[in-house]
Amino acid sequence: MEFLGFEKVNSSFLILENLNSSASFGEMVEIKIKDKKKLGKVVEICRDKIIVQVFGSNENISVNNTVVKFLEKQMEIKLSEEILGRIFDGVGNPIDGLGEIYYETKININNSAINPVSRLYPRNYIQTGISSIDSLITLIRGQKLPIFSCDGLPHNQLAAQIIRQASLGNFCEEKFCIVFAAMGIKYDIAEYFKKSFEESGVLEKVVMFLNLADDPVAERLITPRLALTTAEYLAYEKNINVLVIMTDITSYAEALREISSAREEVPSRKGYPGYLYSELASLFERAGIVKKSGGSVTQIPILTMPNDDITHPIPDLTGYITEGQIVLDRLLYQKNIYPPINILPSLSRLMKDGIGEKYTREDHQDLANQLFSCYVKVQDTRALSSVIGEDELNEIDKNYIFFGKVFEKYYLNQDKFETRNVLDTLELGWKILGLLPKSELDRIKIELLDKYYSVTDFKYFMI
Repeated sequence: MEFLGFEKVNSSFLILENLNSSASFGEMVEIKIKDKKKLGKVVEICRDKIIVQVFGSNENISVNNTVVKFLEKQMEIKLSEEILGRIFDGVGNPIDGLGEIYYETKININNSAINPVSRLYPRNYIQTGISSIDSLITLIRGQKLPIFSCDGLPHNQLAAQIIRQASLGNFCEEKFCIVFAAMGIKYDIAEYFKKSFEESGVLEKVVMFLNLADDPVAERLITPRLALTTAEYLAYEKNINVLVIMTDITSYAEALREISSAREEVPSRKGYPGYLYSELASLFERAGIVKKSGGSVTQIPILTMPNDDITHPIPDLTGYITEGQIVLDRLLYQKNIYPPINILPSLSRLMKDGIGEKYTREDHQDLANQLFSCYVKVQDTRALSSVIGEDELNEIDKNYIFFGKVFEKYYLNQDKFETRNVLDTLELGWKILGLLPKSELDRIKIELLDKYYSVTDFKYFMI
């Protein structure tokens, strides 16, 4: 049905009253202004009042000459395997000049989280080619593992590197692809991502959704749902293992706050709406593995922590929903360490179930535990050294100081275009542990120590 005119316009919202319409929540709306058309969505129905959110500005919208048409359907995306290698804007329109998608199906983007009864427990790993992640914070298929970053840190470079390098391991022949969603990013960053994927030759296995900073705020709420619906189709219909990378979740939350404020809703912490938790959960809980399907959906959401505050509502609530986190550290970045991943507050809660003899190597878990333990001792020793001076430390403590420098320079530090497979990373870990006496390695089984440990000459590493 079409209706001419409405009661009033408030920011990007049209308020219609006393309509003889059976509109439903989330229904798509076509808004005709002279010879132009815009899309909108029903966001609230209260008695005889219907509130429509406009995608875009309200420029030239008049209460008298605007026609509102209810489309009797929710927002859908056209999908087929031809979507791989394509680039779309924040509402699913192709922007790569290759024309429309020849689609097999159209799917509502507002799917709910996976039914727990239908889930399979996540197993096996995804190799990112980055030592600190693959060995110490391993990403498991079907997991949601966010990256907590700060303004000015290289999270975009890290995201691009993961997309270029990610795989299911050297000997796995299962199908794999990546869905990338960017919300509120600048034009130069969008170009950086496109150029990076084209030059590295991985674009053919990537689907990109780009919502730019000057695009309508309302579109930022749609972009991640388009990406996740695409991932679910490829995983559960086409049996492909899909890695979804979304940046920046903070932009998504800011859009929620702005729209909530325009609707005059009662704010919660820091002005965010009280339903921020459920909105984030509606995205993150769409990761997983479903019974009777050969694919999986794995998520790496990236968020920037306002004021470097990990207790801010966005990272705080994200930590409740997800299965761990990767934390980027400003102090490591200032030491010219890339990627500046602080492994001590980082963790992967599902790591233990996707590594080991069946998946990577039998020493993986023990080696990771030992590296964590030794790096904690490094921090304690550095604190002691700052008080009494390095010259006053005993020989073992000096070994730990040297171990810490080597660990950061050779293990955590890695070139942006350097790919390390898991086995090479484990060998490097043993080489660095060889700087310490065997008696200090108390987190590793004796039989594994006997098999893999050997003393490393200090001259092997240049510091």
